Amino acid sequence: FRLKKIIAFSIITGSLVSLIYFLFIVVRLSPWYNPQYFIPIAGMITGNSMTGISLGVNRLVEGINTRKQAVEAALMLGATPKAATAGIVNSAFDSAIMPTINTMVGMGIVSLPGMMTGQILSGTSPLTAIQYQIAIMLGICGSVSLTVILFVQLGYRAFFNTRCQLVIDE
Repeated sequence: FRLKKIIAFSIITGSLVSLIYFLFIVVRLSPWYNPQYFIPIAGMITGNSMTGISLGVNRLVEGINTRKQAVEAALMLGATPKAATAGIVNSAFDSAIMPTINTMVGMGIVSLPGMMTGQILSGTSPLTAIQYQIAIMLGICGSVSLTVILFVQLGYRAFFNTRCQLVIDE
């Protein structure tokens, strides 16, 4: 149950911080709640954050379950829970952020992103559409990164009790 609270906190915090930054600093919308911009941007940021965190959750839970003996051995040798799970946490972050990075690498070369295509079809200048697409991809990458960092840094702790013992709910 603690892990679900951490997931919800991470998604809400990461998405909101990124959305506020994107709307107020990057795009400078007036009014900020203009549905023409707010709905698609919020949807893209939140949706990608949810995808990233689900990959991170799967990798973290799987890593702790499969490396349970190694984590317990490290704890018995005096390692902190953070040190005992560092490799698992790093692997969870890497697997969660990789799809976003891959999308950014292939953007415009392998596929045309939906936001950019929609703007071009509606008559917006292709250069403006490209600028918006780059901005939203950077916003998405920032949101996914922040969400997953929050989750992995808080999430691994849910597997330990107050006495730093590994506790895995079956």
